[in-house]
Amino acid sequence: MMFRHAAALVLTLALAGCGEPPMLGQTDPLFDRQKMEANFQPIADRVAPGRLGVAVEDLGTGQIISFNGDKRFPLQGVFTAPLGAAVMAEVEAKRLRLDDVVLIEDVDLSPPPSGIADAWSGPATYTVQDLLERAIIEGDNTAADVLMKRIGGPGAVTAWLQGRKVNALDIDRYQRQLQPDSLGLASFRAGWKGEAAYRTALDKVPLTERHRAIRAYLTDPRDTATPLGFLRFLEAVNQAELLEPDSLGLLGRIVGQVGGGTGRLRAALPKGARLNHVPATARTDQGFTPVVNDIGVYTLKDGRKFAVVAFVSGSPLTIAEQEEAIADVGRAVIKAAK
Repeated sequence: MMFRHAAALVLTLALAGCGEPPMLGQTDPLFDRQKMEANFQPIADRVAPGRLGVAVEDLGTGQIISFNGDKRFPLQGVFTAPLGAAVMAEVEAKRLRLDDVVLIEDVDLSPPPSGIADAWSGPATYTVQDLLERAIIEGDNTAADVLMKRIGGPGAVTAWLQGRKVNALDIDRYQRQLQPDSLGLASFRAGWKGEAAYRTALDKVPLTERHRAIRAYLTDPRDTATPLGFLRFLEAVNQAELLEPDSLGLLGRIVGQVGGGTGRLRAALPKGARLNHVPATARTDQGFTPVVNDIGVYTLKDGRKFAVVAFVSGSPLTIAEQEEAIADVGRAVIKAAK
């Protein structure tokens, strides 16, 4: 699915601002900092004793507002956005091609969710572009891990980001390591592929060990970002600091196909606006969903763009209640933008 966009079309993509100048009348700060922060406090109170992290940027003026913006939060599936950017950078450098064929064997499989692992009955091949789409659109952990390995591993992605002044956004483990670790499981094995087998393995872990593991995960600095760190990634993409227009166009088109997380930032979307986003949710265990996230860029009807990072971790609320908290973050941003 290779394609090219004219520059004007690329500029309309929510994740491909390409350094456009502020719109007329939008060179001055828009947000009332104290009022915005005050609006986020009751949302934080609702998710307590869990934590809320928010970072917002008016991409026209560069004004930034944050709430717990310098605190670390687990990434979960939002890591696929910087992974996708790093993959496209390898394509630009001609070290990788989107039509390269990758062989996936049993040792390459990763925990759910993974449609590739679910369907696996023997060695199978996928193109790099297919893996990229599956990783971002479906949150397929096998696809993400295979791509990560292909471009040098988690440390290579973090180093690439840091080399482009995107800091406080760290990718440290493959999902086949991170996900079992967070639940008290041993390293992932092919026999655990698919939801039923993975659940059977998890049920053999004592409840006290699972509880200890998830609490340790929530305080682990690995595979985390600050809201401001992730916001910097969105800003760098918007300003075309990371990729060329064709790569931005393809990445934007893929992110635009993400269909999950409709009760989060998308629930605040006003008429005539667009949202490109990547939501993420940790596995629910013992009735506890430790991480619910959403990151994205609103493009309003008048063309203004607002990058938003909303992280919730450690909250006892249901997924639906945590999603509503993130939706209220979006509503606060949209209201302040009027």
